[in-house]
Formats: sequence, structure tokens, C-alpha cells
Amino acid sequence: MKAPPNNSHTLNTAQLAELAAEIKHWGQELGFQQLGITDTDLTQAETYLLNWLTNGHQGEMEWMARHGSLRSRPAELVPGTVRVISVRMDYLPDAHPAEAVLANSQLAYVSRYALGRDYHKVMRRRLQTLAERIATVSGPFGYRAFVDSAPVLEKPLADKAGLGWIGKHSNLLHRDAGSWFFLGELYTDLPLPIDQPMTEHCGDCEACITVCPTAAIVEPYVVDARRCISYLTIELQGSIPVEFRSLLGNRIYGCDDCQLICPWNRFATLTQEADYSPRHELDAVELVSLFNWDESTFLNKLEGSPIRRIGHESWLRNIAVALGNAPGTPQIIAALKARLQHPSAIVREHVEWALQQHRIDSAVTD
Repeated sequence: MKAPPNNSHTLNTAQLAELAAEIKHWGQELGFQQLGITDTDLTQAETYLLNWLTNGHQGEMEWMARHGSLRSRPAELVPGTVRVISVRMDYLPDAHPAEAVLANSQLAYVSRYALGRDYHKVMRRRLQTLAERIATVSGPFGYRAFVDSAPVLEKPLADKAGLGWIGKHSNLLHRDAGSWFFLGELYTDLPLPIDQPMTEHCGDCEACITVCPTAAIVEPYVVDARRCISYLTIELQGSIPVEFRSLLGNRIYGCDDCQLICPWNRFATLTQEADYSPRHELDAVELVSLFNWDESTFLNKLEGSPIRRIGHESWLRNIAVALGNAPGTPQIIAALKARLQHPSAIVREHVEWALQQHRIDSAVTD
């Protein structure tokens, strides 16, 4: 929601500083673990983005290039913007240990951020409430809230706002919180005082680069999405390249390996947000159980979940690959054979691949 802009704000420098302090206090009351304020100069980030796009690292995410400078120039996206209020909210749930799930190839691994309810709605509501509180002091002002919902360079903005630094895996890191948090922004025309960036603390560590199953971190700070498991299981439409299928293991939605290995995440704390708690035992559920969901069950079970947006076809595609990487138990073979006649050519292709991994002739259906 956008309030009417006011280009004649009457708050003086001292009042703006006082308001900024209040905003940080309100942010904590609303459940944000940290809030920072920055200007709109993203010149350095724009150069990085353009190089990344030139190298084709965005894969099929053509919207990354389509929006042009809107992504790196906030005032072009929302005219009148002079400041960005950046927030972070911890999401690490009290769930079955990630490493244990990854070690059991018959279980489905779902990225920790997607185990609960959709964070977009949770955070956007809080940002709207924050904007309404600001208006009680400033009067009507121009603003727009974003939570991974528009062409916004959220990590560079959070970096500039002092919420952390961008690590070699391209995620934002904080010395006291690791990287298990969501980011959101409030673009505003209020000329609030800005915060200072945090210094970087990755040093010589390259654990995230080494651990990546598909070698997607092609150099420090550069991720080639075309190789990234999160991209392959969430953003990619159509077939998963054969060269990556065995490397996916049991990861059916996203991947957390670079975060799990990061030394700074030993300081991460569990979220206090009930909405981010695991639903439907997705933190440790058998692949076969999920593979048996029909589309109606998929839609009903995952209502309010970020997973729902990939659709049932990609859901089955991803799980079929995971079943191909799992032991060839009678239960798994039977589940795969039951999908051989699925209406989707994409699903059938990945089921046939999975059966081939178990040296089962996909023409055999009984």
C-alpha cells in the first residue's frame, strides 16, 4: 500500500533523527530483529548486476534483465524515493536437523525458509504497520513496501544499511545472526539520517564455495544461477539438466548447503515467529509420501506456503529426481511406476530417468 507522497516535509534535522530512532524501536516491536536506513546510491551494485547479466548467470530468470535500471535505481522504481528502510527477520525454525535429513536419502529436504507459511505476507503486513506508525509522526509521506516482490536489490541495500555484509555465497551475513533471515524494504521520501555499513568478515574462508554440490559459486561472491539447486528446483521451468540431477540428492525445494556450512551461522538463533514453524512434517517427511500427493492435495496442503508457486508439475519433477537418487526399494520403484503415465511429459521424463537410475526398464508398468 502506498500513502500519498508529501514533498514538503516539515521535520527538521533533529526531528528526523528522533524519528529514525523511533522507527528502529517500532521495528523491534513488530518482530524485526534489525532495521537500518540507507540512501539510494547503488552504483557499485549496478555494475556487479550488469556484469552478472552479461555472463548469463540469471539463466531463465529473464525478468532480472527486463526491469533494467529500476532494480538498481530506487527513485526510478518509486519516484521521490530518497531513503530505504531495510529490515531483517530471523526465520530459522525449530525443525528436524537439516544435516540428518540430507543424510537420509529417503527423506525430502526442503529449504528451511519454506517449511512454514509464506514470509512475503508476514513481513509485508509488518512493514505496512510500520509505515502507518511513521505517518503518525511525519504526517502523510510517500512510501512503498517490498518483500522480494519487485525489482529491488535487497541485499546491497541491506548491506549499505548496516544489516550485514554480502558473503562469498552472495547471501547477507551478520556476525551475531548468521544468514538465516528474510529481508524487506520500505522505500520512502523522508530524508532520514542514514546508517553506516558493516565491515566484511569472511576473510580467507571459502567453505561455502567448496561445499556447493553443483559448484554454483563460480568465484567468490558470484553465483551462476544455472547451476544453483535453488534455481533448478524453484525457478527453472521444464527439464532439469541431466548433468545436475544426481547432484540434487534429496533436495526437492531449494538448498541450504552454503548456509549450513558457514561458520557465522553458529551464532544464529531460532525464530520466535510461529508462522515459520514447519507444517505437515515437511522438515522430515518421506519422499514417497510427498510423491503420492495429487494436485488437489498439493494445493490444499501447501496453501499459504511459498512452495505452492512452483506448481504440482515441478513438485513431482523434483521429487522424481530425488527418488532416482534414493535407494531402489520396492516402495520407491512402485511409486515411480505409478507416475509413468502422468499427463505431463516433464514428469514422465524425470520418472523415466529415476527408474533408469535403479536399472528398471521404464516400459515395464506392472
